[in-house]
Amino acid sequence: MFDPRLLRAFVSIVDAGSFTLAAERLHMTQSTISQQLARLEDAVGKPLIDRQSRPLQLTASGEQLIRYARRILALQQEARQILDDPTGTIPIRIGLPEDIMNTEMALILGSFTQVNPNVRLEVTSGLSRELMESYRNGQFDIVIVKESAASADHRATFPEPLAWFESIDHGGNWQSSLALVAFPQGGLYRDEMFELLEREQQNWYIAFTGNSISNILVSVEAGLGLSLLPIATTKNYRVRQYAQFGSVASIAISIYAWDRDGLIDSLVERMTTVLQQRFDEFNCLNL
Repeated sequence: MFDPRLLRAFVSIVDAGSFTLAAERLHMTQSTISQQLARLEDAVGKPLIDRQSRPLQLTASGEQLIRYARRILALQQEARQILDDPTGTIPIRIGLPEDIMNTEMALILGSFTQVNPNVRLEVTSGLSRELMESYRNGQFDIVIVKESAASADHRATFPEPLAWFESIDHGGNWQSSLALVAFPQGGLYRDEMFELLEREQQNWYIAFTGNSISNILVSVEAGLGLSLLPIATTKNYRVRQYAQFGSVASIAISIYAWDRDGLIDSLVERMTTVLQQRFDEFNCLNL
């Protein structure tokens, strides 16, 4: 590995065209810069500059090395600038369900990083049970989950009303064995749905399994089947509530965080306002 100081002396001599000018630019004596070039040549095992030519000329080995020397020094400078820049040096890891990562939440997170440029947000969406398990294992600093009931250490919690939904355009003709649209195994709504149908002694089968709330709703909208979903997620789709099974108990949307002061506490407060707005909007629509 070449000493960057020796490479800098080599490049300076080539750029200046003389040992004297190069020494002045690097604020060192001519003998010192000559010694540094000699040390580099010893490391390479070949002369790099023809000292007898006027102006100074690179040897064949010097022509090969000069390109790499410039690249090495440029990368060194780039690395120094990155390490000296405090931007993004404090990671905050966040987990939340897909439908909670809406425009309002994205704006909150974006504005937080603008006000706090030293913060680097790492946001992951997923199924609530998997998110909560990762949070308990220390993989997230903040997590929002949907659960049957909030745990004692929650920072805030709000009810999430659920209902059965079918297509406005293709619903109403269900057979004795209901077609269902569901999340994969481990999805909270999936288990709630199955438990309710078992209590009703209703036959059913899975017509479609989707990983996101959007493709679940599109599938219900197209008439592939019924699904149990948060009411708040359905307003922009051509779906309607399916009343045969009656009302469904709400679940909880809860936010958790390990720290209770500083940057994380400030971000939790902002994220909680988005959940509060979601809850308030639902109540206004149902007054």
